[in-house]
Amino acid sequence: MQEQVLLGLLQGVSRSFYLTVRILPRPVREPIAVAYLLARIADTLADTDALPVERRLEELRLLRDRIDSHHSAAVVLDAMAGSRTTAGERELLRWVENLINIVDTTPPETRDPIRNVLHTITTGQELDLVRFGAAGGDRLIALQTDAELDDYTYRVAGCVGEFWTKVTRTHLFPEDWLDFKGLMTQGVRFGKGLQLVNILRDLPADLRQGRCYLPETALTQHSLVPEDLLDPANAARFRPLYLEYVARAEDHLTAGWHYTLALPYRLLRLRLACAWPLLIGVRTLGLLRVGNVLDPSQRIKVGRRQVRSIMLRSLLLYPLPGAWSGQFERARRQAAT
Repeated sequence: MQEQVLLGLLQGVSRSFYLTVRILPRPVREPIAVAYLLARIADTLADTDALPVERRLEELRLLRDRIDSHHSAAVVLDAMAGSRTTAGERELLRWVENLINIVDTTPPETRDPIRNVLHTITTGQELDLVRFGAAGGDRLIALQTDAELDDYTYRVAGCVGEFWTKVTRTHLFPEDWLDFKGLMTQGVRFGKGLQLVNILRDLPADLRQGRCYLPETALTQHSLVPEDLLDPANAARFRPLYLEYVARAEDHLTAGWHYTLALPYRLLRLRLACAWPLLIGVRTLGLLRVGNVLDPSQRIKVGRRQVRSIMLRSLLLYPLPGAWSGQFERARRQAAT
């Protein structure tokens, strides 16, 4: 019953991650779902327009301390839903204490990685609020350096690769010989790559909220300022720099594919759960290479039909290891043409 509730909550806030968690082997389904849902609650809290920035920071810290078990006071977030909060997110906010209680009663070998990854994610969200707290439609604020961008992608996604690797190793392949240190490194890049795809795809929307995640120093090297990115007519000037970040994202996703291939072959469900976002991500990059990425009216994403095709094809190819391993490279080449 608890698993069905968690999957229902997931389906209400992220259709894509719902599909990923649903295919996971049962021993890791619950801890990964709980960690994602609590991270999504923190993200909803950080983004709400129902509270001023300082109050959001305060509530985010209280939530982090409650998850870390530094206090036992119940967290109540129902009233903090803003005008941009979806029905699924509002329902999720009502479940915050139940989710934390699940973490509290989880065995230490799983509970500690959940707490650690949520601590890192929420500190990243806190840093994001501090950095962009004064941003808005009339004020655009940009990250300053690539180091800041790399740190951000680690805090909100790269650390998830570490968490995912620790939890799946503990529950699914504790005795298998493999390069665990190398797997962790690739797992971090896996997460960073997916986050960078999101940043590149969501650039026009983020800019209109006053946030520019592409560093100002990089823009300056291309004779651009963040405000230039608000005008779709500047797409041609911006494209050489944009393509550099597309290539960086693709390199990270390639590391994620090596990660997937390093997992034991018998773990079909785990490998599929890793493969799907990578294959969708590299196809998204292909669309971003050709679209006007500064035009807010163009929502660039892989369609549901193609997503279903990717999922079905990866399942059908699994008995053919060579063909299955080559999926990413084929998708990458197709996306580049």
